[in-house]
Amino acid sequence: MVYTCTYKSPMGDILLAADEIGLTGLWFEGQKYFANTLPSEQIAKETPILSETKKWLDVYFSGEEPKFTPLLHPAGSEFRQAVWQILLEIPYGQTMTYGEIARQLEKMRQTSRMSAQAVGGAVGHNEISIIIPCHRVVGTNGSLTGYAGGIDRKISLLQLEHTDMSHFFVPKKGTAL
Repeated sequence: MVYTCTYKSPMGDILLAADEIGLTGLWFEGQKYFANTLPSEQIAKETPILSETKKWLDVYFSGEEPKFTPLLHPAGSEFRQAVWQILLEIPYGQTMTYGEIARQLEKMRQTSRMSAQAVGGAVGHNEISIIIPCHRVVGTNGSLTGYAGGIDRKISLLQLEHTDMSHFFVPKKGTAL
């Protein structure tokens, strides 16, 4: 069974979802792919996993790095799981490019080529945003693109983490990266 509750963040309401194993979803209200993996049958109830996630978010939105991670149970292909695992390793307040993630996957899988676009697809379909920090992924040229919660939230999350924003920019619509 999947259980859900809402968290009121300074950046808008967040829907949390968990099963008996761990957190399965964390979405900003109205974001791209909002709750698209949430089953139709769910129970609105705060479970221990959801309570722990709310505590994590309280610490995070206070501007501090949480020193614990709630149990996570994201659903996705082996490829997506591998990408999300790399995201979990990006340090608080730091960023990584899609290309750097692709190169890490090349080494892990012992392949000669990994598509940064495929990585971008996996990053974009991360169902547990913030905790699996897809907002820390940027374009090779420093462009702040590709956050399902919106670029404004991505910038706010990076600023909350005291990320050095001096070398980033938001590309204009229609600009090739």
